[in-house]
Amino acid sequence: MGIPLDIPSGSDDPPIHAGVAVIGGGVVGHGIAWEAQRSGRSVVLVDDAPGSGASWAAAGMLAPVSELHYQEEDLLELMLESSSLWPGFAAGLAAATGSDSGYLTTPTLAVGADAADRAALMDLRAVQRANGLDVEPLTVREARRREPLLSPGIACAMDTPADHQVDPRRLLGSLRLALAGAAARTPQLAVDGAVDGFAVQDRAAGLLWEGGRVAGVRLAGGGTIRAAETVVANGLQAAGLGGLPDGLRLPLRPVHGDILRLAVPQHLRPLVTSTVRGLVHGLPVYIVPRQDGTVVIGATQREDALSDAVSAGGVHQLLRDAQALVPAVAELELLECTARARPGTPDNAPLLGRVPLPARSGAHIPGLIIATGFFRHGVLLTPAAAAICRDLLDGTADPRWSPFSPDRFSRPVAAAGTNTKETA
Repeated sequence: MGIPLDIPSGSDDPPIHAGVAVIGGGVVGHGIAWEAQRSGRSVVLVDDAPGSGASWAAAGMLAPVSELHYQEEDLLELMLESSSLWPGFAAGLAAATGSDSGYLTTPTLAVGADAADRAALMDLRAVQRANGLDVEPLTVREARRREPLLSPGIACAMDTPADHQVDPRRLLGSLRLALAGAAARTPQLAVDGAVDGFAVQDRAAGLLWEGGRVAGVRLAGGGTIRAAETVVANGLQAAGLGGLPDGLRLPLRPVHGDILRLAVPQHLRPLVTSTVRGLVHGLPVYIVPRQDGTVVIGATQREDALSDAVSAGGVHQLLRDAQALVPAVAELELLECTARARPGTPDNAPLLGRVPLPARSGAHIPGLIIATGFFRHGVLLTPAAAAICRDLLDGTADPRWSPFSPDRFSRPVAAAGTNTKETA
């Protein structure tokens, strides 16, 4: 992997100094920053609009079982690992902040609307069972005993007790409280020049290089951050970051999704107590209950030019299919329609780890970690991504996660240090 020659800051302003700079203020970036801070490092999180991207729209399903897809066994192992970390991650946040991140261990029901949907869910169950996952069929009567507002016309139901949920918006608030609280309590963790001791409200323009290593971040506003380690976790924007190693290809594509938030009238509460993931004539839909009396409905995926505009067809599809499973959805108050793009990769798995140097076995570019491309699994994978990055900061790497190496789509590069080109 080619290493650019030293890239100056381009600013006379004094730099901000931190142990770790995390580029990207979504759930994954915040989780990595908090884990790095908990390991005793001073941290800055760089984002001009933290929490406003894909994390703002996410439903927060922690669903390694339901999200199993064919030929994604490596990703399944990572999802199961992260799912096992979620209870401790949520408990640590609660202890640090006294706040509720919205983590709930309520189960998930998979529901099919017709015979073809039932066949598809049974086929998926066979794959899930082959991978040692717990999915148990319920009779329609059993399912409606648990969730009385389910339609009596559903064709099947499956109980998935290991699939839980968290409220991403509450989670982001808890993570920011934890970061600010630790910086306030422990002077060596507070970063001078950062808001609340950790936040830099600016966009990252590029990486700084010094002596063959990444030495921090150039900010779009003209300032700089000097850091011993830099984590690139800014989703789709990671591919356009200036100063990436020569030849490193981050093939991220935007996959848009529409999501609805609706208020449940008092006489219908709770609409459902479990997350309901359904197939309706082959189309997926989910209904996620929140503690505040609202539900989240989603599942559309589109790769089009609408950007963050909400698709009228997507809204229609979601409401139609959700009502097929829970007819009382028609009586809810529509509060919000949101669309965001998630960063997908060619194999739908994240780009996660250090960047290897092909010419030197076992060596990597110092000072740089990549953590992006989490697609539809960003919230679920946050504790695992945070733990993996903490281990990398500590100088250890778990070989289980080598399939997610960030250079797996990159072209071979000649001798390092021969290319000085930087894209702004």
